[in-house]
Amino acid sequence: MGDSKRCVFCEIVKGERPAHVVLDAPDAMAFLDARPLFKGHTLLVPRTHYETLTDLPGESLGPFFGHAQRLASAMESVLGAAGSFVALNNRVSQSVPHLHVHVVPRNRKDGLRGFFWPRQKYDSDAEAAEYATRLSNALANPA
Repeated sequence: MGDSKRCVFCEIVKGERPAHVVLDAPDAMAFLDARPLFKGHTLLVPRTHYETLTDLPGESLGPFFGHAQRLASAMESVLGAAGSFVALNNRVSQSVPHLHVHVVPRNRKDGLRGFFWPRQKYDSDAEAAEYATRLSNALANPA
């Protein structure tokens, strides 16, 4: 485990920093990325501070990636995405040193090519909240 002091994601998990929460489970939390590639771009984090995937205990892998799988499904069923991009970085290109998985809605010809990732913004905080609510509802009430 890394140093959770001054970790932005730990602050979100503890409710000390605002975020548009999509999933609030005993072992993990998911919230909208503040700088999304596309609207609905969600970050999944373990509640416990682990810096990288290799730090996550083996028994936590299945449950953690089960959440990622459900989020990827919600991207399609709720947001109408054709698919999703699911990825994580370990140290290199990891902007916050807390394990996090990006789950990004994708569509053909959406402009995402290789590692050139143009960022988008929500039109308002209300629009971001609406995306979070739609995804959260889909996770709470699976089809």
